[in-house]
Amino acid sequence: MARNYPDNVKEHTTIVTDRKPGFLERLSDTAGGMLIGFLAFSFSFYVLFTNEGRAVQTTASLDEGLSTVTSLSNILRIDPINEDKLVHISGALKTSKPLYDPNYGVSIHCVKLKRQVEMYQWVEYEESKEYEENGETKRETIYTYNTEWKSEVVSSRHFDREIAHRNPSAMAVESFTAVASEVEVGEFSLGKGLIDKIENFKQMSLEQMGNPHVDVTAQGDYFYQSANPKNPEVGDLRISFWYAGVSLGSSQYGAADMVSVIARQRGEVLMPYKTKSGDTLELLYMGTHSAEEMFQEEHQSNNFKTWALRGAGWLLMFIGVSLMTRILYTLVDWLPILRDLVSLGLKIFALSVSASLSLMTIAAGWFFYRPLMSLVLSVFAVGILVLAKSQVPHKKYQ
Repeated sequence: MARNYPDNVKEHTTIVTDRKPGFLERLSDTAGGMLIGFLAFSFSFYVLFTNEGRAVQTTASLDEGLSTVTSLSNILRIDPINEDKLVHISGALKTSKPLYDPNYGVSIHCVKLKRQVEMYQWVEYEESKEYEENGETKRETIYTYNTEWKSEVVSSRHFDREIAHRNPSAMAVESFTAVASEVEVGEFSLGKGLIDKIENFKQMSLEQMGNPHVDVTAQGDYFYQSANPKNPEVGDLRISFWYAGVSLGSSQYGAADMVSVIARQRGEVLMPYKTKSGDTLELLYMGTHSAEEMFQEEHQSNNFKTWALRGAGWLLMFIGVSLMTRILYTLVDWLPILRDLVSLGLKIFALSVSASLSLMTIAAGWFFYRPLMSLVLSVFAVGILVLAKSQVPHKKYQ
C-alpha cells in the first residue's frame, strides 16, 4: 500500500536477494569478529585504567584551585600583588570595536559573530528490513528523498537514484565566524582559551535591516537568495547571523553579558593556571558566580565524565567478550534449541566477565591513589565471579 507524502518527498523501493551463507563463510565472518572483539577488549582496559587516574588528578587540581584562588572585588584596577596567582573575577564583557559582515551590512559589538549559510538540498533516507522467502534471504530497502535546509553540502553522487535528486557541489556563500581580537572584563584582558569558551549564541533578527543586494530578500531571521523564499528550489540559500558575548556599548541587543572567570593573572592578561597536580585551570562561566559555585560545578562535571567513561569502558569490554566467544554460537547455530541456550549462556558469561574485569581494572587505577577503595572494589569484583560460578550446576546433576 502506497504511503502519502508531501510534494517535496519522494520514495522508491528496491529488493535484493542474498544467498544464505554457508557454514565456512559464517565461521570466517566470526573469526573476523573475534579480532575486532580482541581489539575492543584490549582498549577497554586502557579506557578504564586511565580514566581513574584522570578523575583523581582532576579532583586534586580542583581542590588545589579552590584553596588558592583569590576573588577580586575591584576589577577596574590590576594589583601587582596577585601576579601569577589564580584569581576569580566577575564583570561585563567589553570589546574595542564592533564585528561586522560588509557583504550583508551586519554589525554588532560582541565577542563572536557567526554567519551560517544553509542550502536547500535533496536528502536521502533509507529503511531496510530482511525476510525469508522460498528459502532465500531478501532485503527490502525503501529510499525516501526529501528537500531540506542543510548547513553542509549533501553529496548526491552516492544516492540510490541520483537522477532528479542532484544537489550542487558547493555553496556560493560560505559560513564563517568572526572573533574579537581584544576582549576585556574591567581592566583585565581575556586570553584566547577564555574567549573560546564564550558560546552563548543568539540569532539576530534581520527583517528590519533591509535587503543588502538585489538578489537577497530579508524575511524574519534570514536573508534568502531565492526567487521565492516561501517556495524555495534546490540550490537556494538562506543566511542567518548569530552573536555571542554582547559587549558594553551594544544597547541594541540588551545589556552586556556578565561572565565569571577563574584564571592566572599575568600582567593584565588572564591566562591558564598550571596546578601542582598537572592540570590546567582556565574557567569561564556566563553570568555572575562565586568561586565556590564554579568549582562545585566543575566537580560535578568531572564526576559525570568519570561515570560516562566507566560505562563506555564496560560496554567496550562486554562487546569484546561477546565477539570473541561468538564462535561457540556459530558452531551450534544449526540446532535451534541448543543455539538459544548457548546464546543465553554466552550473554551471561560476557556480562559477568566484563563486570568483574571492569571493577578490577578500576580498582587497579585507584590503587596508587586510594588503596582502601581499591581493596573494596577488588573484593566486590571477585564476589561477582564467585556468584556466577555458584550458579553453574555440578556435573552429577547435568
